Amino acid sequence: QLQLVESGGGSVQAGGSLRLSCAAFGYTYSLGYMGWFRQAPGKEREGVASIKIGGIHTYYADSVKGRFTISQDNAKDTVYLQMNSLKPEDTAMYYCAAVFSGAPIQALAAYEYGFWGQGTQVTVSS
Repeated sequence: QLQLVESGGGSVQAGGSLRLSCAAFGYTYSLGYMGWFRQAPGKEREGVASIKIGGIHTYYADSVKGRFTISQDNAKDTVYLQMNSLKPEDTAMYYCAAVFSGAPIQALAAYEYGFWGQGTQVTVSS
């Protein structure tokens, strides 16, 4: 029904920037929300940012507010995560996720999302 393909991960020094992309393929007209989650070794998956597709609402974890920005390009069915002022604690595998429902959801809760990408690694060195 839906395939998500992430790109843009890599290694960067603390204070640097990266931009992640997530392209959706399939029943994209049914998209409700898309989000970015991350998981570091030995830690639970946590919500980083989410966006209402076709809307203006965005949601951020407190740990990334003011540093990360989520945006969308509806013409390309793509969501971006601009990450600035990166810190070593941002090191993790980053996953893109999507849900079809447009009803209000817990936007940073992983259980809300039914479709997931394969992940892209972000490593921030001090």
